[in-house]
This record gives sequence, C-alpha cells and structure tokens, in this order.
Amino acid sequence: MMMPDAMTQDQLKTLIAAGWARATTREALEKEFKFKGFRRAFGFMAAVAVKADALNHHPEWFNVYNRVQVLLTTHDTGGLSGLDWQLAQAMDSIAAEIAAAPGAPKLAG
Repeated sequence: MMMPDAMTQDQLKTLIAAGWARATTREALEKEFKFKGFRRAFGFMAAVAVKADALNHHPEWFNVYNRVQVLLTTHDTGGLSGLDWQLAQAMDSIAAEIAAAPGAPKLAG
C-alpha cells in the first residue's frame, strides 16, 4: 500500500480560507458544520461516509443535533495528506449542496 502524498502549503491555505482550522492538539484540521436541523446534519454525514469509503479515508467526527464537528488527519503519515485535502473539499461541497436544498429530506413512515 502506497503512502499518501503530504498536503501542500497551497492546499492548506485554501482550506484555512474555507473555514478549516489547524487543530491545537495534533497535526490535523478541524471544522464545525452547522445545518438547519438534525436530518440535514445526518444527511451530510451519510453523504460524506460514501465519499470517505471511496477514498478509504475516514474522518473523526461528532454530531449533536444540527452540528457536525470534524477532525481530519492521516494516521499512516502522522499528519496531513492529500487524502485530507480531498475529503475536506468533498465535505465543503456536500455541505454547500445540503445548505442550498429547498427543504429537509422527507423520510418514509
């Protein structure tokens, strides 16, 4: 298995400008996403899970009602990698799509 490439400084600067922050406890990035309600927050997590599985790179996260706190790091490298870059970009895109959706998803039942 190949080790992922390190995240570049340009990639890091782009993510910082998009609201990501360097974690204070280790080499990682963190961000809190806020949604209109629990279903949107959970929908975000479900959509990100699909992308994370495709990348074989999974976030550390915590959800309470409409908030999802995310921490990204690459354990294999002990720091930030291109996988973190790809997943952060995907998370920002998914969050924007969910925020732009006209209504909360309807659930059967």
